[in-house]
Amino acid sequence: MNENFELENMRQQMQTLKKKLEKQEIVNDRMMRRSMRNEVNKITRRYYALIVVALLMLPFGYWSFVVLCHFSISFWLATCLFMLICAGATYYNMRNINDSGLMSHNLVEARKRMASAKKFDSQWLLYGIPMLILWFGWFVYEAYNRYGIGEFIALMFAGSVGGVIGAICGFSMHFKTQRQYQAIIDQIEDLTAEG
Repeated sequence: MNENFELENMRQQMQTLKKKLEKQEIVNDRMMRRSMRNEVNKITRRYYALIVVALLMLPFGYWSFVVLCHFSISFWLATCLFMLICAGATYYNMRNINDSGLMSHNLVEARKRMASAKKFDSQWLLYGIPMLILWFGWFVYEAYNRYGIGEFIALMFAGSVGGVIGAICGFSMHFKTQRQYQAIIDQIEDLTAEG
């Protein structure tokens, strides 16, 4: 009789422990999904900011290049085209991850979309950097044709300093975004491996 009582007591304790573990798994799952959603929101906000900056460069570019520096209208139009391509590529990539229910449902699909967005973001450099080099070459050409050697050197110095600062900020932002994508992918893999 005493053995049956102890056995029944152990079964009840195991059931209680099992229920607690199930609740803990649900809480962990919710916390990880919330964390992933927060990371996606950070990336999305960064993408929106980049799109706004690219669009603001259209009128600012006219003012700075055409009005102040007296560069050609064709240079400004090429700059506008470059900014619109950058904004379009950013929007294109953002649409992969900009789904409020993405982390609430199928994690396999979410992982696929995160991996696709990460790959696009990484490959964008293969197009963006050569386009930027061509644009800078045109910038040098425009400056050389407009100014004397002293003004040209000053403009090149200012442009180079701005370019270095921009490159540091851009690469920093790019690598941070890549790390965030990878963190989300790793968390999804952890969740799907447990399930």
